[in-house]
Amino acid sequence: MQRVCLVIGAGAGIGSHVASRFARAGYHAVLCRRTDEGGLNRAVAAIVADGGAASGFLLNAVAPDTIEERIAAVEADIGPIEVAVYNLGAQIGDRALADTSYKAFELGWRLATFGLFRTAASLCPLMERRGRGTILVTSATAAMRGNKGQHSHAAAMAARRMLCQSLNAEFGPKGIHVAHIIVDGMVDAPDTLGRMLGADGFRRLREERGLEKDGLLLPAEIADTYFHLAQQHRSAWTQELDLRPYADKPWWND
Repeated sequence: MQRVCLVIGAGAGIGSHVASRFARAGYHAVLCRRTDEGGLNRAVAAIVADGGAASGFLLNAVAPDTIEERIAAVEADIGPIEVAVYNLGAQIGDRALADTSYKAFELGWRLATFGLFRTAASLCPLMERRGRGTILVTSATAAMRGNKGQHSHAAAMAARRMLCQSLNAEFGPKGIHVAHIIVDGMVDAPDTLGRMLGADGFRRLREERGLEKDGLLLPAEIADTYFHLAQQHRSAWTQELDLRPYADKPWWND
């Protein structure tokens, strides 16, 4: 039976690199993303070309039953999900309170918190019956600190963090490892940071801070940390950690 790593939010940055890292270790990587079927297919093809096993699916995580149905299909058609990576962002942009509609605020919660709840509600009973499993949750500085213009994002990511703690309290003793990973810095990713800054802005940022300067978080290096978390012995599980480039101040000092 194949070991499966399910990645919900498999963009060209953290998600695809994490999928590739697990595939190199013998997992069947299942990549799910909302849009860009061409990019999804390229990510799957790259894993296969490297000798790994992978499948890709478009998934609108805020639509009813989509997460639940995809998890059930993977379990039935590919194999038991040993590791699930919840990597959906919930950033709706820098918006003043007056410019944050009810719909926009709720969207952040649906992406950050309700989608994770649905994932856990579907997966934890399966993992509990097997007596093991890992859920790795990508988070952000906003989970730790609110900021101007981040009403939706900060509220949603802080709720994500508390949900991870609650899941750990219930399912850790049952053999399920839940890790909350705070990405406290800018990630060198074309379809997140690159989309926000635009092609020229992203290129300038990489030249100023990234590349050989190592001032941006590199997705491949992040992926190594995710893989390490999934291999930890249960006597020394990490339940929360933060990642940032060596030259950045941590969130509590910035």
